[in-house]
Amino acid sequence: MRKRMIAGNWKMNNTRPEAVVLTQEIANRVPAAWLDQVDVVIIPPFIDLLPALTVLDFDKNEIAVGAQNCYWEDHGAFTGEVSVPMLKDLGVTYCIVGHSERRGLFGETDEDVNKKVKALIAGGITPIMCCGESLGIRDAGEYIEFVTAQVDAGLAGLDDIDMKNVVVAYEPIWAIGTGRTATPEQAEEVCAAIRAKLADMFGAETAEATRILYGGSMKPENVDGLLAMEDIDGGLIGGASLKSNDFKALIEAATK
Repeated sequence: MRKRMIAGNWKMNNTRPEAVVLTQEIANRVPAAWLDQVDVVIIPPFIDLLPALTVLDFDKNEIAVGAQNCYWEDHGAFTGEVSVPMLKDLGVTYCIVGHSERRGLFGETDEDVNKKVKALIAGGITPIMCCGESLGIRDAGEYIEFVTAQVDAGLAGLDDIDMKNVVVAYEPIWAIGTGRTATPEQAEEVCAAIRAKLADMFGAETAEATRILYGGSMKPENVDGLLAMEDIDGGLIGGASLKSNDFKALIEAATK
């Protein structure tokens, strides 16, 4: 049985004081007993990682903290980048890689994603590897082939042992920040295809154990239908993660 996960991607939002307030609100609203049933991760901007970790450590709260990006080299002349050892030293336990905004706005390639996935696994941080199609690819009917090719490339060179420390997030680009959401059936179709691809790559047992999140405008109004799908194990949440009551509602739904 795969443990569900609700991960909140704050994107480029919240100053340090705002991050402290939001982290505290989430910590106060999420009962400790829920964390036995669902893994909860907050994913602030780099500047907010330490404030968020400090709040959770002070409260002795088991909500995890992730980063939104990393670089694959441990150190060197890479101005503006943050390495896996730096994140590990802070206490970060998850890191998003290959988010559609990184791919679309900053030119991140499948090869880049693969290097980051490998660096994170080697450094003891769990990658949340994103994949997903644009509206054009969806309308052309090529979305299954496109998404599974991203999975193939992003996880190339890994083995079944490595995959114990990988989360995959399916995020249809046409449903991110648009208010549009894939229907549960549309999301399930692609998540099931991702799991089938994982089975081809790593075997059925590993595929069944790997968590696949849905990341396209999941909110309190649609969470129950999405989580009812067999191959959707939680959500990579955007806008709803910035409102503690909405985020709590999603976490509560994942405990059912």
